[in-house]
Amino acid sequence: MKTRGYVSNRIKEPVSTVAFKTVSAIIAFLAGVICVLPFVMITSGAFSDNRTILTEGYGLLPKNFTLDAFKTIFRSPKDIIQAYLMTIYYTVVGTSLGLFSITLCAYVISRNDFRYRNKVSFLIYFTSIFGGGIIPWYLMYANVLGLKGSTIAIWFPALMTPFHIILMRTFIKGSVPDAITESAKIDGAGHLTIFFRIVLPVLGPGLATVGLFLALGYWNDWYRSSMFSINSNTWELQFYLYNLLNATQAMKQMAQQSGMQLADLPTESVKMAMAVVATGPVLLFYPFVQRYFVTGITIGAVKG
Repeated sequence: MKTRGYVSNRIKEPVSTVAFKTVSAIIAFLAGVICVLPFVMITSGAFSDNRTILTEGYGLLPKNFTLDAFKTIFRSPKDIIQAYLMTIYYTVVGTSLGLFSITLCAYVISRNDFRYRNKVSFLIYFTSIFGGGIIPWYLMYANVLGLKGSTIAIWFPALMTPFHIILMRTFIKGSVPDAITESAKIDGAGHLTIFFRIVLPVLGPGLATVGLFLALGYWNDWYRSSMFSINSNTWELQFYLYNLLNATQAMKQMAQQSGMQLADLPTESVKMAMAVVATGPVLLFYPFVQRYFVTGITIGAVKG
């Protein structure tokens, strides 16, 4: 009795294709390891004994596990919680208002019926290449606008960034065909109706991409706090950690002058712990927007 065989519908891939996919997977894996490895070592150093770090260096696993570095950072829990809250405030307010203003500007310069579209686009692109300089920038916000010491000076300067406007314009041009907006205009819809009911609903990936860029910029910023903040209660987290690091370095120099053992001061482990404290919330938040971020990057790169 003969047994009927089954023919597989799967097409066998050429050897060259299999080899290419294998090599690509290996390269991607190695690239991922290279990207993750530094953070693993940073985390390991944050939980390692400072004396061991000075004598044996860093490793993939904590050496002589200790929480001394985090105890140093959270010695004043009220201050670091305040820095966290202010950073969250700057990030939420700046990202929300920035997305609104950037999307509005990008919508205007994406309209073919806007008479000065090319001129405005050129000015935006020009300012992305040639800046006015730090001193005029500071004088305008501190003296002309009088924002020295105000929390507005932290989130206001980054509301309209040329790169994000150009990127959002690319999203709008690629996601909203001109025929749709023209049809809505014929039906009597105004620009605000078109913007809120037609353009915004299809810009999910673009909003997620630009929003993530803005949020990361606000979260990692310390420069504007150093220039405009007077009261320590308005410091951003990064600037608070920056001052804490300077204080630790000052303690190290004082220890050198007085002949104390440097290993007793967790200088190296504190640096690593600061990186963990600053990047932890970002790592927890990123997986929720990763899908939109990847889609937005793809749309912005392909369509224009």
